[in-house]
Amino acid sequence: MSMKKISKNQPETFEFNDKSMEVAKKAIANYPEGKQQSAVMALLYIAQRQNNNWIPLSAMKYIAKLLKMPYIKVYEVATFYTMYNLTPVGKYFFQVCTTTPCMIRGAYDLVNVCKRKISENESDISKDGKLSWMEVECLGACVNAPMMQINDEYFEDLDEKKLEKILETIKKDEKIEPGSYRGRKSAEPESNRSTLMDNKNA
Repeated sequence: MSMKKISKNQPETFEFNDKSMEVAKKAIANYPEGKQQSAVMALLYIAQRQNNNWIPLSAMKYIAKLLKMPYIKVYEVATFYTMYNLTPVGKYFFQVCTTTPCMIRGAYDLVNVCKRKISENESDISKDGKLSWMEVECLGACVNAPMMQINDEYFEDLDEKKLEKILETIKKDEKIEPGSYRGRKSAEPESNRSTLMDNKNA
């Protein structure tokens, strides 16, 4: 996985709008006096939601001032977690899990599709401005590997052809169904369960 990219084009200022500030105050109120800095992750996510799904440096400075903590501490959190985007992303943002279970089952086939169909380099937005992609660490659906997250939804049991079909559909702004692309329910085994088959123990 490459080092996290930070946008060269940065807005000079950032501040929460009324709606975001209301949510931020509720997040801060979850922590006792003197521990409000623990709300930093929540506030970064709120900033990302407000700012078209990415966090500018000015937002980190704003959050640092709001929580009365050093800016570098906010920066460290924002650059550590892949859930925070530090550069603009497409309308449809593909996050490909390449941690070991997904890697073993073909995650890099999915990465190659993204390179061919979206952009050669991760975090670059496609020519039509609609799509971007990046590699991420474990998204927690290892049984249904390989998988990816597109915006807020999970797409599991993928392969090259299935991902290409998803891309064709999404480029037309048509709805795509999340979940398993082998028809599995939740994280059930592919060949049905092999334990606890006795009804007395089930």
